Amino acid sequence: MAEYDLERLSVLVVDDSLFLRSLLINSLRILGVGTVNAVEHGGEAIEFLRQVKQDPMKVGVQQVDIVLSNWQMSPVDGMMLLRFIRRHKDSPDRFVPFIMITAHSAPKRVVEARELGVTEFMTKPFTINALGEKLITIIENPRQFVHTRDYFGPDRRRRKLPIEFPERRKLTDKSPGVEIVRG
Repeated sequence: MAEYDLERLSVLVVDDSLFLRSLLINSLRILGVGTVNAVEHGGEAIEFLRQVKQDPMKVGVQQVDIVLSNWQMSPVDGMMLLRFIRRHKDSPDRFVPFIMITAHSAPKRVVEARELGVTEFMTKPFTINALGEKLITIIENPRQFVHTRDYFGPDRRRRKLPIEFPERRKLTDKSPGVEIVRG
C-alpha cells in the first residue's frame, strides 16, 4: 500500500453502526484516502449522492469515487442503495464502484449482491489490509460494465479463460438479423 497515493480518492461510507462507521473512516484515513464522507443509511447516501451531483460546493466534495456500504441497515439497506445506484433512472452515477460489507457471507448472499451489480464484496471482521486490497483491486483492475435486459453492473467475469470452441459472437453475413447491402 505504501506505493499508492490515495489522497485524491473520495469514499462514501454508509453504515448505521457508529462504531463500524468510525472504524471504516479511520481505516480509510490510515490508508491515506483524502476525502471520506459518512452517512448512517442508504437513504442518506442517496440524498448525499444527489447533492454531490446537483451542488458539489454544498457538500464539499466534487465526486464520490467509491461507495463502501454495509448490507444490513435501516430504513434503507445496502442492497436497496445498490439497486438505486445501478438501476434507478435518477441515479447520479450508475458506474461508481460499490463495495458491500457484511458479516453474512453465505454464497447465496454473495450471488445476490453480484446480481445487483456490486463491484467488490468484503466480509466482517475485516482488516485494514483487506480494505486496502479491495481499493487497489478497484483502481488497478477496473471492470467493464455490462448492460443487458436483466443486469447492469461490472462484468462478473474476473478471469479471461481460453475459449476451447469456435467463437460464436462474430458478426457475419449469415448472422440472424444481418442484411448485407452491396452497391
